[in-house]
Amino acid sequence: MIKILFVCHGNICRSPMAEFVMKDLVARAGLSAEFEIASAATSTEEIGNPVYPPARRVLAAHGIACSGKTARRIRASDYAGYDLLIGMDYANLRNMQRFFGDDPKGKLHLLLDYTARPGEVADPWYTGDFTATWNDVNAGCRGLLHTLCPDCLCK
Repeated sequence: MIKILFVCHGNICRSPMAEFVMKDLVARAGLSAEFEIASAATSTEEIGNPVYPPARRVLAAHGIACSGKTARRIRASDYAGYDLLIGMDYANLRNMQRFFGDDPKGKLHLLLDYTARPGEVADPWYTGDFTATWNDVNAGCRGLLHTLCPDCLCK
């Protein structure tokens, strides 16, 4: 089983979008039983809050539900519990490195590193552009799945 934790600042926009996009992709590839996918925050600001409504709407427009998801913070046990911890931007990556005490097993990555356009996932909290974030998240999750499963139908 491959265990993936997507991480952003508050766990109400980008990381839950990545969580549910990835869950949808692996389900459509018939691989749900082979993956455990979740998301978390580096901060405590939004703990317990649901996915931000514009993020929910973008997911729903693509036929992806995220009901029941509430924000949680990363835990010390997450480093051992997940194979990959995927941040949305450089600040997330730095915060995870500080929280986990660096990255001795090479588990920390950025989502867009799995695309032809490495960098940061657009943060809709500041841009207001949830479509741009959807595009980044979708491309990153497809690239990640293709990296993990080159033969599956995820392009």
